[in-house]
Amino acid sequence: MITDRSQVTALIQSAKITKGIKWSEIAEVVGQSKEWSTAACLGQMAMTKEQAEGVGALLGLTDEAVAWLQIAPYKGSLPTEVPTDPLIYRWYELVNVYGTTLKELIHEEFGDGIMSAIDFSMDLQREEDPKGDRVHVVMSGKFLPYKMY
Repeated sequence: MITDRSQVTALIQSAKITKGIKWSEIAEVVGQSKEWSTAACLGQMAMTKEQAEGVGALLGLTDEAVAWLQIAPYKGSLPTEVPTDPLIYRWYELVNVYGTTLKELIHEEFGDGIMSAIDFSMDLQREEDPKGDRVHVVMSGKFLPYKMY
């Protein structure tokens, strides 16, 4: 019996490793980007019935696990307020260092509002470089102005 969405994430990660499947292969079955599909498999997005069944078939998940993939999740998966994983911490550091800069530039360009993480897309690619490959990330979120009332 599955009692928590994190158990489904663990099943997915185990099957992915055991079967030697890449996130991009799962994304092909889901029919969405590798970024969205990975987030969904890690418990941050709800899949449609068809998407969940496709992932279930690819990874050999139970019907119960497939049902859990279709439930709107509790978003936010970091186990601590300040992340301890070095890669995730660097993103936290990036927001700490450049967050106020991003806020100022977005407000200057668009006005008082936010960048949506709901109406959002992301693309992550490897960028080859002779000095060491680089991580190229493009994030695009709809601007949502604050309303006066």
